[in-house]
Amino acid sequence: MSQTFRHPDILKIAQREGKVTVEGLADHFGVTLQTIRRDLTELAEANKLERVHGGAILPSGTTNIQYDERRNLNQASKLAMARACARHIPEGSSIFMNIGTSTEAVARELLQHRDLMVVTNNMNIANILVDNPECQIIVTGGAFRRSDGGLVGNITIDTIKQFKFDIAVIGCSALDEDGDLLDFDIQEVGVSQSIIAQSRKSFLVADNSKFSRTAPARIASMRALSTVFTDKPLPRALKQSCQDWGTQVIIARA
Repeated sequence: MSQTFRHPDILKIAQREGKVTVEGLADHFGVTLQTIRRDLTELAEANKLERVHGGAILPSGTTNIQYDERRNLNQASKLAMARACARHIPEGSSIFMNIGTSTEAVARELLQHRDLMVVTNNMNIANILVDNPECQIIVTGGAFRRSDGGLVGNITIDTIKQFKFDIAVIGCSALDEDGDLLDFDIQEVGVSQSIIAQSRKSFLVADNSKFSRTAPARIASMRALSTVFTDKPLPRALKQSCQDWGTQVIIARA
C-alpha cells in the first residue's frame, strides 16, 4: 500500500481512537516503523495530525475539530461513558446538559428515564429527548451557533441563573495535566462556569483523547466536579489529585 492510500486510513484511525502509535500502525499496515514515522511526519506537515512521542494525535490549538468529525470520534467509548453516566442519574432529577457530542450520547441513554426535567443550551439534545414523553425539556435562549447547534452568550447565562439543578452533565474540549477543564469558545466557557455554579452535582463526560489536546480558555478545575466519567485511567498525578479533591472517577471501558 502506498503512502497516498495509507494517509486517509491513518486519519480515520486517529479520528476513531483520538491518537495513533507508530508500532500500532506498522502492525496494522504491515510496514516498517520508519515508513510510518515518515507518514506521520507528512501528515503533521499538512496540519492533519500533531506528532507526539511514539505516534500522533489530532491537531489542537485555538480552534476545535469540526462537529461532524467530533461526533464520529471514539463512538464506542462515548456509548460506554454515556451508559455509566445515565446510571448515576436518578429518575425525577432536574438536569442541565451542555454542548457536546458526549453529552448528546448521555441524552440518548436517558430516553427511558422517567420524570426528568432537562434544561439545555444544545438544540441536538432537545431534539433527542423529544422521544421521551416523561421528560420536560427547557431550551435556554442565546446566540445560535450553527456549527454544532449550541446556544451561547449572556442570554443563555441569565437563563441558567434562574435554576438550581440537581445534576449538571457537561463536556469539555480538553483536560490538562493540572486537572483544568479547557475549551475553545470563551462564550461557551462562561456558560459552563454558570452551569457548575448552579448545580448541586457536576458530572464530566470526557474520553481519553481530551488528555492529548489543548485549548486556550479555562472553565474550571476538576476539583469542582462530583464525578468524572472517562474511558481509560487518568495519569497517575491527576488520579491522586482527584482523590485529594474528593472527585470520583469512573472508568467506563468500551
